[in-house]
Amino acid sequence: MNPDAATLWRGKRWTLALMLAGLGTLGPFSIDTYLPAFDGIARTLAATPLQMQQTLSAYLFGFAAMNLFHGALADSFGRRPVVITGLALFTVASVGCALAPSIGWLIAFRALQGMSAGAGMIVSRAIIRDMFPPADAQRVMSQVTIYFGIAPAVAPMVGGFLFVHADWHAIFWFLAGVGALLLLLNARLLPETLHRTQVQPFNARNLMRGYLQLGADPRFFALCLASGVPFNGMFVYVLSAPAWLGGLLKLAPTEFFWFFCLSIGGIMGGAWLSGRAAGRVDPRKQIRRGLNIMVLAAVVNVSLNAALPVAHWAWALPPVALFSFGWALMVPVVTIKVLDLMPERRGMASSMQAFVGSVANGLVAGVISPLVMHSALALALTSAGFLLIGLVAWQWVKKRVP
Repeated sequence: MNPDAATLWRGKRWTLALMLAGLGTLGPFSIDTYLPAFDGIARTLAATPLQMQQTLSAYLFGFAAMNLFHGALADSFGRRPVVITGLALFTVASVGCALAPSIGWLIAFRALQGMSAGAGMIVSRAIIRDMFPPADAQRVMSQVTIYFGIAPAVAPMVGGFLFVHADWHAIFWFLAGVGALLLLLNARLLPETLHRTQVQPFNARNLMRGYLQLGADPRFFALCLASGVPFNGMFVYVLSAPAWLGGLLKLAPTEFFWFFCLSIGGIMGGAWLSGRAAGRVDPRKQIRRGLNIMVLAAVVNVSLNAALPVAHWAWALPPVALFSFGWALMVPVVTIKVLDLMPERRGMASSMQAFVGSVANGLVAGVISPLVMHSALALALTSAGFLLIGLVAWQWVKKRVP
């Protein structure tokens, strides 16, 4: 924690949390906002389905690749320069997407969007720990998690509204406006939270030393597995939503909203309770409670899908929402433990945690989800399998971290 933290931000804590949440949700928000306009973009730019998929892949690849470097840059040059540069590039990239004359240009600007959008998410975590002691950091992290949960649900609705009432260009103009607004707010209000005594030299040897220190620490990867892999227990349902909700549960597209409402409600409820428990409940006990809730949800989910021949939304949706609640209850605590493994390199730790999560999410999206999305039981078993990995990782690491 920065010893001068008390003098860096004199406003209400929730206002800082709101600004950091804006930084943290920009990346996922930009993924989902343009999805409703896929067909419209393809018609206008004469793009094939493969090329349209590349607009998403380019974004995700850029996002994952730069995740490794945003934090290291923030440890050397400061939090503010990395955030502001990232927002400026994101705004320029969004304008480029809006003006793209061909699918090739759109893919290129989407890649730049992805490379820059992750800066806020990575650095905001380090800023939280720079500014607050563990219990207060957990409260702020929980508030950020609430907003993080809202973004994926709101983004498609915003994108769909803009596409219907204007056209697909309006979506990217809107993202450019969001980027410009965040740029102005952070340029004016965001303090530099990296203390001068923790500035890391920016050179290849120092960077490699830091990556090797974290990469060689099994506790780091165990904590990443404990938080990131169980997330895919609910993410696999989001990725499989058309086949699962429409094909298996027989819901109309207009009824998909209920799944997202329940899941996001679970995340918001768990994150809110995590913030309330900060400083009152032992962190290990809170993580155990979150995992126990997820175990209960997974057992109920698998049992119902194994026992009942036809899936029905009335009993299929609540276990996923309960799973989301348990994950959000424990993940702010685990994230704080990741950042505290190497206090002098919190930016790098945040980067590598996000990179590990991005790789796992990519494998689920590209490999696992297509294999299981057409079977309700396979989805339930896959979700439980992800939880089991996280559970084993936490059991191993819990006595090895403070």
